[in-house]
Amino acid sequence: MKEPLKIYFAGELFDHKHLTGNTILASYINNNAHGKYIVVLPQDSESGGERAEEIRNNDLRLLLESDLALFNFDGTDLDSGTVAEFMFAKMIDMPSVILRTDFRLAGDQKGIGDKWNLMCSFYPRTEPVTINAMELYQHAHSHHKHHHGEKCDCETVYPIDIFYNRIAGDLIKAFDKVRRKKSIFGKDLDKLNAAYDLAVSFPGERFKKACGKPAKLRELIDTKRKKGIY
Repeated sequence: MKEPLKIYFAGELFDHKHLTGNTILASYINNNAHGKYIVVLPQDSESGGERAEEIRNNDLRLLLESDLALFNFDGTDLDSGTVAEFMFAKMIDMPSVILRTDFRLAGDQKGIGDKWNLMCSFYPRTEPVTINAMELYQHAHSHHKHHHGEKCDCETVYPIDIFYNRIAGDLIKAFDKVRRKKSIFGKDLDKLNAAYDLAVSFPGERFKKACGKPAKLRELIDTKRKKGIY
């Protein structure tokens, strides 16, 4: 069996809804992917004792080492850390999926484009998945009540399965689609290497050291090419 492709999950990590929501969605993606994908949660590698720069460097390194990326674009204004990670991923042409489940209109695309700031749209090898979370939530509960009645002991579990299986299924389809898109680097290995060299350099010397020696970076690129990412 092939080694699963690693998906970096970028999103807010500031309260119990973010942390548990990320964890639940990651588990449903893993279960529905049947070994094809595995989600990397940066919240699982952070500790309260780390300095701010160390946290940033660790998250960027996890993103760099992943094969694909998932970006949570919920909210009336996008989380700035998630946007920074999105731009880092696009710098190395990482196949990416954007998820928005927030039904509110936001951004400056006048309701006819993506529901977020236009500066985060129109990038290659990027697939948006937009789901109205409230509609899906109501559908899950009405479906459960119709089939099981009001007093079923599983009422708090089964609707959750409908809810997250739908989101995970749509995301997996999007990852299947986006990773088949051709890289902007084509077959030009020199341009690919140069992009990775710049990616590990511009965040600063400490980040570059955290990524290891140049030979390790070339090994990472070679591994991703063998997986068909580039």
